[in-house]
Amino acid sequence: MKSKEAIRRLLKKKILILDGAMGTELQKRGMPGGVCPELWCLENPDIIADVHKAYGQAGADIVYSGTFGANRYKLAQYGSADQVLEVNRELARLARRAVGQKIRVAGDISSTGHFVEPFGDLPFEEAVAAFSEQIRGLAEGGVDLFVIETMMDIQEARAALLAVKETCPAFTIVTLTYENGGRTLNGTDPISALITLQSLGADAVGCNCSTGPEAMLAFIEAMKPYATVPLAAKPNAGLPRLEGEETFFDMDAATFAAHGPAFAAAGVNLLGGCCGTTPDHIRFLAETLRNAPPRPPVRTALSAVSSARSYRLLTRNQPLVVVGERLNPTGKKALQQELLAGKMSLVRQMTREQEQQQADLLDVNVGVPGIDEEKAIRDVLALLATATELPLVIDSAKVETIETALRLYPGRALINSISGEKEKCERLLPLAARYGAMFILLPLADGEVPETADRRIAIVREVYGKARRFGFSKEDIVVDGLVMTAATNAQAPAETLKTISWITNRFQAGAILGISNVSFGLPERNWLNASFLAMAQLSGLTMAIANPSMEELMAIKRAADVLTAKDAQAAAYIAHFAGRAGSQGPAAAPATPASTPQSPEEKLRAAVLEGNREDIADLVEKALTAGQEPRKIVDDLLIPAIVQVGELFDRKIYFLPQLIASAETMKKALTVLEPRLQSSGIPEKAKGTIVMATVQGDIHDIGKNIVVLMLKNHGYEVLDLGKDVPTETILEIIRTKSPDVVGLSALMTTTMVSMKTAIEEARKEGLACPFLIGGAVVTRSYADAIGASYARDGVEAVRVVEQLLKNSKQKSLS
Repeated sequence: MKSKEAIRRLLKKKILILDGAMGTELQKRGMPGGVCPELWCLENPDIIADVHKAYGQAGADIVYSGTFGANRYKLAQYGSADQVLEVNRELARLARRAVGQKIRVAGDISSTGHFVEPFGDLPFEEAVAAFSEQIRGLAEGGVDLFVIETMMDIQEARAALLAVKETCPAFTIVTLTYENGGRTLNGTDPISALITLQSLGADAVGCNCSTGPEAMLAFIEAMKPYATVPLAAKPNAGLPRLEGEETFFDMDAATFAAHGPAFAAAGVNLLGGCCGTTPDHIRFLAETLRNAPPRPPVRTALSAVSSARSYRLLTRNQPLVVVGERLNPTGKKALQQELLAGKMSLVRQMTREQEQQQADLLDVNVGVPGIDEEKAIRDVLALLATATELPLVIDSAKVETIETALRLYPGRALINSISGEKEKCERLLPLAARYGAMFILLPLADGEVPETADRRIAIVREVYGKARRFGFSKEDIVVDGLVMTAATNAQAPAETLKTISWITNRFQAGAILGISNVSFGLPERNWLNASFLAMAQLSGLTMAIANPSMEELMAIKRAADVLTAKDAQAAAYIAHFAGRAGSQGPAAAPATPASTPQSPEEKLRAAVLEGNREDIADLVEKALTAGQEPRKIVDDLLIPAIVQVGELFDRKIYFLPQLIASAETMKKALTVLEPRLQSSGIPEKAKGTIVMATVQGDIHDIGKNIVVLMLKNHGYEVLDLGKDVPTETILEIIRTKSPDVVGLSALMTTTMVSMKTAIEEARKEGLACPFLIGGAVVTRSYADAIGASYARDGVEAVRVVEQLLKNSKQKSLS
């Protein structure tokens, strides 16, 4: 296996050329639809060897092994889950033999076909284990590096990257696939993904598939200013279209390669092709970039944190960053009781309120006497992953809790905190380094709470010296100035301000304070807190842990941002005090009610909007107890709420995790209500009958399952036939059940033709029901060409079905 350093040295000399598409090339060479590509390649080794060899001869510096779906979950669809090691090992060896030693072979790893917790049903550690199994086989096969590609779920990408780090550390490229709107299906944007993955240890980060070169270029341009690692791109050769029984991509090799110089100028370091690209595309691209100088990363470190859907720069020239402090049970009896009982209502409420009050980050602490803290932090993180887009600060006195949180958190977190206490320092520094977290450096030492700025500075220097040995820079830390109460020591605030001034002006790092400590034991604390914050901001404070609901403090914060020239043209100040604070707030804020819901009906509607699966059953019972009729709950509360969720999804305020959470919440509510509807003598009458199926040869059903869930929530009877459904089975269901609409799904270009076949066969038999098609590779133009309607997602599918039924009713009346 080639060393990381050898690949890094090569990247300094040139832009590395990656290979092109595998699937479409195998189809050209005779691979039939519906087979497992990896197993078919093992049965036809000369064919896949020919593809690898063609890319090598075209000028690729790196070819990908034919192991895209060779994990236990994908192979299980073909009865080969126990052959993961052998399949990966042999396909890696095939690639090596085909290209020799001069061209590098990347072990290719992609999705399991499941969403990983906290976004889906696949446990995180099971995902890590599955990828580790694949990685061992690839390593035995002699790959030089690994590539984790075509990921839609940042958490699955993290699981695969951790598997590489913990199994066979090697140079690793991670590329996600983004929609035209610039986010993955799960809502991750390129910069958030970059911050998360490069901090976790990816050696190169980028994007592949989904779009052509034009759209992908914008993603590379967006990432470059924040990248500490090389950037990779593999765009498609345009969009797919079907001619006869074959899939074609419109962009020819010369046109594709003509985008190469723009990618080079944007700072790409590894460039190849995805769907539809051929050895000719790679040959033209290699020639175009032969003399293009590489642009190395412009940074060696980045002061930033991220969540699955957003990021926050923590650089010193930004407005003061407010860390919401309320998700901490200290002194909050009600929150303590809920956490001990495993309930999340208050956590959800406090999260929503702090987000609406414009906190930038959220401090999360679940430390309650007698609690299983590791389980509690997992539960809270699972909730927050969909309930908020704000990045998190992980706060605990227990190292084990911090480790659990860092491993599961789908972003780059900030640890609160690492002090000079010997045991914690020794345990937490390697942990922070392992997961790429930032941390708050707290100037405490064993048995000592330093009262003077000079002593605090000495401890900061000592801890930072230790941190540097683990690869940390000043951009990876934020230093706590240590606030002591003025009630017992009148000089304490001045010493803190001296410390802050040294941190930002001399040490040149970010500085943070827990503001409210200064007023402990004194009356009218809000005024003291706000005044001290203004003084600290003038001294250079960059972050504050505070309660964002304190109006005085937040007003002073905004004013001080202007007066310290941190709020350019006073834009945020003017926006807030002109009554437009929402325009500056987090993207998810409009998704929830402006105030905490009070009535049972308001709470029930809010639960669907927020995806509150934990409380929905109790809330339905309370609405019934308050006198609401079951039918009115469905028609007047639940349906309007799920429709609003769809609108938020359309506007890209919600993404797939929120959509699924709300749909599952709705499903739970309907489960409670269904017996009441039947016993009331007013049985639920379905709006119509819909058949759903993933077509023959396609084993993917995530998208189809979401459509099924959404249709059921809107009152349709859905007959879900599953995946890899033969055309004859679909026809038989149409004959016997006479559905109102038939929905067909396909994720692969190789199986799109099965949609056309099913529709043609139905029409030959005179079966006139309308068809609705969708899937990652399906387009509206393709649907038009085969006589079907099209929906890009579950939300649009509901609207299209409603229109199809409306059209059908109008026809029957005319």
